[in-house]
Amino acid sequence: MSKYRNRVEIIADILNIVGDGARKTQIMYKGNLSYKLLTRYLREVIGAGLVCAGETANIYQLTEKGKMFLKDFEDYSLNRDEVMEHMTAMNGLRNKLEGMCAPKTMRKGFKSEPEERYKAN
Repeated sequence: MSKYRNRVEIIADILNIVGDGARKTQIMYKGNLSYKLLTRYLREVIGAGLVCAGETANIYQLTEKGKMFLKDFEDYSLNRDEVMEHMTAMNGLRNKLEGMCAPKTMRKGFKSEPEERYKAN
């Protein structure tokens, strides 16, 4: 898991943990969530129809909608990573172009002419 997760990433983590069935404590520990956050997100995913309480009320299970969410999230994650790599490459190219447009005196490694040339005779 990354250092900070956004709402959608937390929901995807919860759904992955729930899989075929999980208890609150399993979701809380594996998802690295406080009890307060766990209850908030469980209410949200149950309300959205992504998770349902199983036959035993203590077990949560993934719904078909939850499975579709995970598939879409996987596609999103792959595309996001590709876009981020592309953006990094594009920023590098932009910086190179910016450097090429800068005056010679501002370019890295540029050495001006010796000062003696400008001294009065």
